[in-house]
Amino acid sequence: MRFVSFAIQCRRLNVKRGSNHILHDLDLDIPQGVIMGLLGPSGSGKTTLMRSIVGLQRIESGEISVLGRPAAGKALRHEIGYSTQSASVYSDLTCIQNIEFFAALYQKNEKSPAQILEEVDLSRNAHQMASSLSGGERARLALATTLVGSPQLLILDEPTVGLDPVLRLQLWRLFNSLAEQGKTLLVSSHVMDEADSCHQLILLRNGEVLAQGTPAELRTRTGESRMDDVFISLIGEQ
Repeated sequence: MRFVSFAIQCRRLNVKRGSNHILHDLDLDIPQGVIMGLLGPSGSGKTTLMRSIVGLQRIESGEISVLGRPAAGKALRHEIGYSTQSASVYSDLTCIQNIEFFAALYQKNEKSPAQILEEVDLSRNAHQMASSLSGGERARLALATTLVGSPQLLILDEPTVGLDPVLRLQLWRLFNSLAEQGKTLLVSSHVMDEADSCHQLILLRNGEVLAQGTPAELRTRTGESRMDDVFISLIGEQ
C-alpha cells in the first residue's frame, strides 16, 4: 500500500436522511497509526459518519478520502475492517469457523484464523460455539472478524457498549496493540471516560465537529479535568 499521511480526510461532508440533516459541512483529518476516539452523545452522527467513511452511506455533498483514495472504492475493500454495534458473528458456528468463513471472502489474508484468534485472546475458545460465549468473548470475536484480510484501518462502532469496566479495559489494551502494529483505529463511544484510552479525540455534537485534539490539549483548552466537563465547556464556546 502506498504511504499517505492521513488515514481519513473529510471535506465539507454533508449527509441527509429524508428531511433530517445528519452531518453538517464536516471537516476532519485522522492521521495514520493512531487510535482516534469519536465521542459524542447518541444522535450526534457518529454511526452515520462511520458508515460514510466505509462507503455504506449515501452522502449529499463533500468529499471523503480513505488511505489516499476516494471512499467506497473497490481498492479499499480489503484495507478496511468495520464492526457495527451489533456483533457480526454467527451464533451457530464455532469461533474458528466464524473466522474461517470471513477469511474465505478475501483473496489475501494477513494472518491465519488461528493467529487472529490468538491476537484477541480467544485461542482456548476456538472450538466453542459463538452462542455460548460471554459478552466480552463475543465482543472480542466480533473484533476478530474485522482483522481478516489485511486491514490497515479499523472502524469500530461502540465496541465496548454493554461491557463491564474490566472487559472494556481488556479491549482497549487490544486496540493499543493493534495501533502499535501500525493500524489506524476509529473507535466511537458515548462514554466520556474512555477518552483517555485514545491518542486523539473528535468530539461530535449535532452532526458537527465540536473539537479535535489529544485529551491533554482539550483539557488545557477548557481548563477542565473531567472529559464530561470538557465537553460541556466546549459546547459553551459555540
